[in-house]
Amino acid sequence: MTIISWIILGLLAGAIAKFLLPGRDPGGLIGTTLIGVAGAFIGGWISARWLDHPITKDFYDGTTWAAAIGGSLVLLIAYRILFGHSRD
Repeated sequence: MTIISWIILGLLAGAIAKFLLPGRDPGGLIGTTLIGVAGAFIGGWISARWLDHPITKDFYDGTTWAAAIGGSLVLLIAYRILFGHSRD
């Protein structure tokens, strides 16, 4: 997969993570999107490094999607914990 496909995957993973974790985000739409892209990279890296599932060339690999969505969820939860009360 190219860097552009990882960005697209991250955008979609961020949207899915936002759907799975509804509520008010401190960063809004742009922050959630950037968290999705970063989560896709981090989830893919963790999957390849420690879970012994190398990154495939196939955009539609379920494990790659699960890693990207999982990484996005983890980053979104951490972001809410760290910065969630800054807008109150």
